[in-house]
Amino acid sequence: MALPLSILDLAHIGEGETAGDSLAASVELAQRAEEWGYRRVWYAEHHNMPSIASSATSVLIAHVAAHTRTIRLGAGGVMLPNHAPLTIAEQYGTLETLHPGRIDLGLGRAPGSDQKTMRALRRTPSSADAFPEDVLELQGYLTGHSRIPGVDATPGKGTDVPLYILGSSLFGATLAAALGLPYAFASHFAPSALEEAVAVYRREFKPSAQLERPYVIAGVNVIAADTTEEAQEQFLAAKRLRVGRFLTPGRTLSPEEADAVLQSPAGRQIEQMTTYSAVGDPAQVEEYLDRFAGQAQADELIVVSAAPDRKAWLRSLELLASAHGLLPGRR
Repeated sequence: MALPLSILDLAHIGEGETAGDSLAASVELAQRAEEWGYRRVWYAEHHNMPSIASSATSVLIAHVAAHTRTIRLGAGGVMLPNHAPLTIAEQYGTLETLHPGRIDLGLGRAPGSDQKTMRALRRTPSSADAFPEDVLELQGYLTGHSRIPGVDATPGKGTDVPLYILGSSLFGATLAAALGLPYAFASHFAPSALEEAVAVYRREFKPSAQLERPYVIAGVNVIAADTTEEAQEQFLAAKRLRVGRFLTPGRTLSPEEADAVLQSPAGRQIEQMTTYSAVGDPAQVEEYLDRFAGQAQADELIVVSAAPDRKAWLRSLELLASAHGLLPGRR
């Protein structure tokens, strides 16, 4: 049986778009993903990034959930050191109360921002040190076993919103294993420790009330198009956009200039970020994902479509759904 497929929607604000355009596109994607048979759509918390509209994950999830019926929705993830655990328990407990059985809560310890934004969020670099304790406190609120006597999350108490630990290093793998929680590895942009982290997680996993055996979700970039050539053109365009976003913000580069940057030492970092990328026609993408799932020892894949425009973005995910057998009769 094919592995479950899910989507990480980065809520990208494209050139000439507004945040409203991006959020409307997220609703459309979730509706299509529900129709196509994807398991879940997640949204990541980022701050002070003019190209990403998912800073308030719980608000976005509430909006998308109101416009869909069955697909699971969640954070991939909430950067817990930015928040009080009680606040997150109340937010996601409210979501679960409104949309029973459809809400996930992935948790990360990174700031999701730069140093100045970290200060604006009223956190310090040491905030991440309390991440394990904060996860346990949050879990207590959601399961109805509060670690702070006399303090409960309402809504939230007893909703048992499932928690996932997100990571790109051995820290998250070790923590997820110790707590008996599912582990989602960010191999779509931080590939270097994937195999080692998954091995550590599976070796050290301890069963919990939420999870009896290890469960790994691995991130992977995907661009599926009707032809290999079209997919490769889109992939190059996507890498050029990353150059502008990460290496030359505020500057508009020609394709030739962007390609020159990609050949530089800084540009090779962009190439490294896209190590795990399935690019090609549907059959080629499906073959790549099958190999990648084995390499990652994954129980589920969460894909990021890097296609450079909205039409290609949706088409890529539709083609993948069909090739993966999610669309009955359309393989």
